[in-house]
Amino acid sequence: MRVGCGYDVHRLVEGRKLMLGGVEIPYHRGLEGHSDADVVLHALCDAMLGAVAANDIGIHFPNTDPQFKGISSLRLLERTRDIVVAKGYEIENVDMTIVAEKPRLAEFIPAMKTIIARSLEVGRDDVNIKATSNEGLGFIGREEGIAAIAVASLVKVHND
Repeated sequence: MRVGCGYDVHRLVEGRKLMLGGVEIPYHRGLEGHSDADVVLHALCDAMLGAVAANDIGIHFPNTDPQFKGISSLRLLERTRDIVVAKGYEIENVDMTIVAEKPRLAEFIPAMKTIIARSLEVGRDDVNIKATSNEGLGFIGREEGIAAIAVASLVKVHND
């Protein structure tokens, strides 16, 4: 068994869609980034890559590469899943925490779980997502950005 953790944060800006966990969230601002800036999926990619000692999302999908400009982070997650599988592992379970002062996210979590489970080719019960605020503290509390933390548990199924 291997475990990896991931963290990502992006600044909230005007004129962008807010994508979290593969779901478009109705909100007046979105996250700034080269791709769709989905912090949930970026943290999850880093957790999975970390578990198989395959560097990080920036190495595999650099923000200097035009092919990733505006890309859906679901595509990055699927490609990360392929890296994990190619190294002989399967995903046991994943757990994520979204840290955002606003918007409220509870109603969107079921859809996020379904989309992530489908992209990872795991059961919906193998995906957990929580949301919390930062209690008004720091850049998240000032509604300047959103962060996510992820943990991925993988098991070896064959040698690479």
